[in-house]
Amino acid sequence: MTNLLEARGVSCSFGGLHVTRDVNFKLTAGDRVALIGPNGAGKTTLVNLITGDIAPSEGQFFMGGDEITGLSIPDRVRRGLVRTFQTTRLFANLTVADNVALAIMQRKRITRRFFSSSTELPEVRAEWSEILSHLGLAKLAYRKVVELAYGQQRLIELAIGLALHPKVLLLDEPAAGVPHDEAPKILEAINRLPSDIAVLMIEHDMDLVFKFARRVLVLAAGRLIFEGSPDEVTADHEVRRAYLGSYADARRAT
Repeated sequence: MTNLLEARGVSCSFGGLHVTRDVNFKLTAGDRVALIGPNGAGKTTLVNLITGDIAPSEGQFFMGGDEITGLSIPDRVRRGLVRTFQTTRLFANLTVADNVALAIMQRKRITRRFFSSSTELPEVRAEWSEILSHLGLAKLAYRKVVELAYGQQRLIELAIGLALHPKVLLLDEPAAGVPHDEAPKILEAINRLPSDIAVLMIEHDMDLVFKFARRVLVLAAGRLIFEGSPDEVTADHEVRRAYLGSYADARRAT
């Protein structure tokens, strides 16, 4: 099976500071992978390397067997590499439909002078309607983003990610800032994503991680120190010492 995304020997240094060290991993269609580790481990830096926000000091990235290390961010998006961010980056005074339509128009390279009318173009409206319905968000279509609760805004970011037709979707702390009792809605939306997309999620909410992940990558001091199943990660001594600690004990006791 061809890897949708592969990192080979990726390292990143800023001056004498090594932030990422010799990282290797692969994502294939349908993967649901969590990237976890302590604060300062280099998780967001690794995502920035994958997306092209930062260039690696060493190593390469590949999609579908083709090297993408030197590609721009827009070129990676066009190849199907899409991310969300720790904090929302939505147009607060536009409607939910407008925000998703903008992503669709970007992908289709549709330009219109009057944006609001472009949202209702038949081919655009059909697509954002389907995406919002799929994620259970159809009733929010004509609400302005500024009127929505923060948890709802995080769900809109997922809708925008889908509008870009990802092959690989990188979720950078999708539950950040969301009240704990609303986190299940984030998980429900992620579970509704198309099954052929590879999803890599950074998240500190361990309950969410272990409900989502089929495979876990653990990063510490810029190195991947573990890769395995959720059950295996709680049993690993180095991971327990570096990050999970008492959480691993509690989970193994249940």
